[in-house]
Amino acid sequence: MPMAADDGEAVLADVVAGARETFGDERLLAVYAMGSLAHGGFSPLVSDVDTALILTDPLTSSDAASVEQLAERVRALGSDLHARVSVFWGSPDSLRAGSGAGRFPPLDRLCLFEHGRLLYGDEVRDGLTPPSRADLTVAGARFALDLLTDQVVAGAADPALLVAGGVRAMTKVVLFPVRFLFTADTGLEGTNHAAVERYSAQHRGPAAELVAAAFRWRTDPPDDAAATELLRRGFVTLYDDYLSDHIGRLESLGAPRLAEGFVRWRDRLRAAAG
Repeated sequence: MPMAADDGEAVLADVVAGARETFGDERLLAVYAMGSLAHGGFSPLVSDVDTALILTDPLTSSDAASVEQLAERVRALGSDLHARVSVFWGSPDSLRAGSGAGRFPPLDRLCLFEHGRLLYGDEVRDGLTPPSRADLTVAGARFALDLLTDQVVAGAADPALLVAGGVRAMTKVVLFPVRFLFTADTGLEGTNHAAVERYSAQHRGPAAELVAAAFRWRTDPPDDAAATELLRRGFVTLYDDYLSDHIGRLESLGAPRLAEGFVRWRDRLRAAAG
């Protein structure tokens, strides 16, 4: 049976209950919904269930294991949405310092600051400073280089591989560069809706058509043949533009190694596309 948007709220409730059981009300300051369950656009078909726990200071050496055990218990509850739970965590001091304590990469801190929806506890964001646009750009580039390179190169050589990976993976790999470009340009969180709207206003041609289609596919899965054709026409252009844009940005931000990584990625992309 298809999952309803309300099922996402049920998963959030399971995270809150598990967090209270794990940490108790003395250590658990707040639980937030993040991602599309906070800012809108949630799709049971493809969306993750992103959450954030804010614990009291100081963080302890056992907190990471406790959070991971909580996440594993929630994921084991059985539904596809439960399996997609992510738990970010930190403390007021770690958020204030932007330190490596806890688990809160810059892009996810930005989501918390801009769109986090308080589910339990007290508001903790007052007076906290969001990450800089430079930090966000570098973090997004590092994420893309580490996690997307091989998938993108393989998809450039054979778009049918992207379709075979399923609609969730396919929409993510198309929309990630659009979201990263939005954040690099604006310093704001690249929600799917805002990023696609901006990209569509600034671009024309096959890449823009692919991006608009991928946004629709999040709620209305495509015919495989039609999706393959759109990917064949627009995927390489989409990523070539993104990589070329960020090579210059990263060089100007003093991240030459990342820029070099993007140059190598672009070379592989172009070679795969023939």
